[in-house]
Amino acid sequence: MRHQRKGGKLQRKPAHRDALVANLAASLIEHGQIKTTLGKAKALRPFAEKLITLGKKDTVHARRRAAALLKNQSQRQKRCVTKLFGSIAPACADRQGGYTRITKLGARQSDSAPMAFIEWVDEIPSDEDQDDAVAPAAAAE
Repeated sequence: MRHQRKGGKLQRKPAHRDALVANLAASLIEHGQIKTTLGKAKALRPFAEKLITLGKKDTVHARRRAAALLKNQSQRQKRCVTKLFGSIAPACADRQGGYTRITKLGARQSDSAPMAFIEWVDEIPSDEDQDDAVAPAAAAE
């Protein structure tokens, strides 16, 4: 019986599926919008929204849980957690859910797989904007 197994299988074993969703979430955090298949986007949505909910708490425990959900212990994971807690979660602070948007694009030409964009609903300040805001403050000192 498939109790407590809500998400799709994506034709992968559980470990591969977990790694795939974690990598998609890291890409979404880094780039703000990714193009993927519709099934992967639908599997990513609840995972990404749980990460935002953790980001809104902004405690050490929440940061460690987010890092654990993003799986691998690398520089990319650390950058993603920093960006999640520093810019993405504060931008979604007044929203009570529904942090992502899936836009259907039609079929991929090679294999007719349904494609979609998944992106954040709220406008997220880019890294360049944050660097520009920090530079004048540092120059003033």
